[in-house]
Formats: sequence, C-alpha cells, structure tokens
Amino acid sequence: MDVDLRKLRYFVAVARELHFGRAAAELHIAQPVLSRQIRALEAEFGAQLFRRDRRSTELTAAGRQLMEDAPPLLAAAEALRRRVGRSGEGPVRLVVGFMPGVAVTAAVRAMRERRPGLAVEVVRTSWSDQARVVLDGRVDVSFVRLPVERRGLALRPLFDDPRVAALPVGHRLAGEVSIDIAELGRERLLQDPDAVPEWRDLPGVAGRFADRARPRADTVEEKLEYVAAGEGVVVLPRSMADFYTRSDVVHVPVSDIAPNRVCLAWAAGRPWPLLAEFVELAARVGGLSVAGAKVPA
Repeated sequence: MDVDLRKLRYFVAVARELHFGRAAAELHIAQPVLSRQIRALEAEFGAQLFRRDRRSTELTAAGRQLMEDAPPLLAAAEALRRRVGRSGEGPVRLVVGFMPGVAVTAAVRAMRERRPGLAVEVVRTSWSDQARVVLDGRVDVSFVRLPVERRGLALRPLFDDPRVAALPVGHRLAGEVSIDIAELGRERLLQDPDAVPEWRDLPGVAGRFADRARPRADTVEEKLEYVAAGEGVVVLPRSMADFYTRSDVVHVPVSDIAPNRVCLAWAAGRPWPLLAEFVELAARVGGLSVAGAKVPA
C-alpha cells in the first residue's frame, strides 16, 4: 500500500485538534470532505483511527500509533521537497541553524575556506523549533541546545554552557554570587518548564505554576522584558544571557543544576558527504566562539 501523504496531513490535523470542525478550518477544506478522507485512510490501513460521538473525538490505539509515526514521515517528505528544490536553484548550499548565544562563525568560515564553491547560509532557530527545522529540511545541520526531541536526529555533543538566573535589578537574590535552584521556587518561571526540569521538580512548584500561568513570551527578548518588569524569572545558558545583556536585568549563576549542553544535530541516516564533513570540521574547531567568549569544544 502506498501511503497518501495528503491524507496523513489531514489525519494529523484532526489528531491534534481532536475536533473535525476545527481541523477542517485549519486545513481550509469542508468538514464533510475531511471526514471522507479520514474514512478512506481508515479503509486503506484497515483500522479505525478515531472514536467519535456527539460530544468528543478521541484516538484509538491504531490512531495513537499513527500519530506517533506520521509527523516524522511528513517532516521527512517536506525535507525532501526542500532539498530537491534547493538543488535546482544554483550553487550547492549548506544551511546551518544556530540557537541564540551560539556563534557559528568559526565553523562556517572554515567550511567556506575548505569549499570555496559552496554557499553556506545560517538560520537562527528557537527553543520551540530547533528540532523541527532540521527534520523538515529548513536547515541541513544545526547547533542545538538540549533538551531537544531526539527522534529522527543524530547528535554530536560540542560543549557545556553553565546556566544563570536572569533577575530584575533590585530582586532579593540579585546581589548573590550564586544561588541554588530551590531559591527560585517562589518565583514565576517565564519559560517552558521543560527547559528547566530541575525547577519543575521542586516541592509545590507544579501547583503554583498552574495557578500563575506565565505570560505569552516566545522569544528571549520578550521574556527579558517581563523579567525587567518584575513579572518573573528565566534560567538561561550563560552565553545566551551574555548575548542579551541589559542594564535592568542581572545574571546570577545557579550552582546546583547541570550546564546546558550544545550539540550539532542533523537528520539521522542522511548520507550527504558535505554534511558529514561539516560535522567533523565544526567538532574540531578549537574554542568555538560563544557570545564573545571562548568555550572549549
């Protein structure tokens, strides 16, 4: 059986929304058309994917399995489309992603010097998309910060980056030489707690976090605006904090949590010699320059 990627995209939209009407609106198609496509997909797989009644839509066991397997397949198809499209646009290109605070200049310069005819481009990523841009082909290789969803990725560790708490000037802890993570337990964390799992594990934090939902802040700049206004705190890798230095925010080292690890990430199983060459070259570059500081590789 050939898998219809269009039907798979329809399935993923319904599985994420668990609502046919909202999924149809997101896909810009009529709901009856969406329902027919899902029934056709169920017939192709020979399995029921959703249980529906007047009140709810939920995934069956087969649906849960397909939801686990479908997104990587769709991302791989999108990556293939992008790479084939780029190949017809002129010189061979290598697209390198990077997280804020990680300067990739040394590795990119070395690759350009080694391969003068190669066009090397750079793309800034974020906590929310650093894995996705690799899997869907927007970048060929990326400097990522752990934790990251590892499925479908190959990773090569590069260096560790100590973490600091970003606090507003005048905060009760702002003058400390260093602090323990427990000292932030009374604070509102202005970032996804998955990025600071040590904070989430503190006694009583889960309930307080639910009661005090963090404001919407997608970028580091937005988070630091809220920090400066006294709305909460963030825990950042030191290089990222240094990159966004501002006079109304102070950085205090957090002594009892592991440093942030920076890795190279690329799509697992992709046999492209230029990609392998860049990975080896970047791993060998001594003292990657990170926000103006030398960090051992």
